[in-house]
Amino acid sequence: MATPPTRPALRARYDRRRQEVVLAAARVYATRGYEQTTMQELAEEAGIAAGGLYHYVGSKEALLIAICDQLMDPLLDDARALLEADQAPEEQLRALVRLWVAHVVEHRDHLLVFQQVRHVVERGEQWKQVRAARKAFERLVEDVLDRCGSELVDRRLALSALLGMVNHTAQWFRPRGRLSPEEVADGYCDLLLGGD
Repeated sequence: MATPPTRPALRARYDRRRQEVVLAAARVYATRGYEQTTMQELAEEAGIAAGGLYHYVGSKEALLIAICDQLMDPLLDDARALLEADQAPEEQLRALVRLWVAHVVEHRDHLLVFQQVRHVVERGEQWKQVRAARKAFERLVEDVLDRCGSELVDRRLALSALLGMVNHTAQWFRPRGRLSPEEVADGYCDLLLGGD
């Protein structure tokens, strides 16, 4: 990967193009699979020469890490900001799950890629930041579930159920379907909290 430019205007253009390359890679990996996709196919999807791809990412694996970062980092930042608000635990849980489901819907390809390579993420120094972001997000969710107190019988089971439900949304959700992302999120919370 080339050293990013230092001049602000050039750096902004470089960062924007790099984000586009990562988005294109997420689309390709989600449909064709990480292992089955060549750098040439990625370059074609991104609309650049294969050599140009290396200008924005150092390797196929570095691109995969960037996809995971693009999935986890904004979700973690937004969740932290959301949980700073002074709300009742159940309201925080609903707001957090709404944010999470909307993020999964918006980053569907990213999550499908993450699910394909989850076994790879579990080991290796290069995946340390991705694992840390995932664990930090899970701790945030678990803390909110803990604050919901007696509403939930087994909070670890509730966390596992919520992780499974929300993350699996990427497999079946369709934007023009019967339910909006917010309705899906509220349905998940109702299942956990015993809502009407």
